[in-house]
Amino acid sequence: MRPFGREENEERKSDRAGSDFLEELLAQFFTRIKCGRTAAKKEVGMREFREQLLGIIEKNSRIDLKELAVILGVEEIDVVNELAAMEAEGIICGYHTLIDWDKTGEEKVTALIEVKVTPQRDMGFDKIAERIYQYNEAEAVYLMSGSFDFTIILEGKTMRQVALFVSEKLSTIDSVLSTSTHFILKKYKDHGTIMQKEDKDERMLSSL
Repeated sequence: MRPFGREENEERKSDRAGSDFLEELLAQFFTRIKCGRTAAKKEVGMREFREQLLGIIEKNSRIDLKELAVILGVEEIDVVNELAAMEAEGIICGYHTLIDWDKTGEEKVTALIEVKVTPQRDMGFDKIAERIYQYNEAEAVYLMSGSFDFTIILEGKTMRQVALFVSEKLSTIDSVLSTSTHFILKKYKDHGTIMQKEDKDERMLSSL
């Protein structure tokens, strides 16, 4: 028979061990919560960083990387890595230059063509769109809601060239039922950029 004092000490040790185990479990639990919150904050921070980065380069794709890093408050390498990552993910699809062709000697005609189609068996809208956007003349192809199914942005040298594309290439596709062509006569604003800036009349300003 064990002495009463020894048995009491062992019970205390057992209670202390159980308490320590419980404290360890609670510590692990709260650590996981903290890590989860930290990860969520990092995810939100990364999402906001991407949105800010994309917003800037969408308006000015030629901005200097150092300047971009200063604006965003990060290191230049962070900007480089994030741009490369978004290019690999297909988020950034290209870098384009907006040109006002009316101010050059180059003759260009831009047309918006609405297309109504009827999908054939085993040939849905995606297949029809794929056939259309393979043509070099098609600058953009959109699936639309409303009375027409597709909108095509087309560029050509002359109106006749656009008309020939519609009659000889677009209309010959089996799924195409009808088309409606609209020529863009003048661009006032394109991709968020004002193309035609108003000249202020200095005589009116001076009289005021």
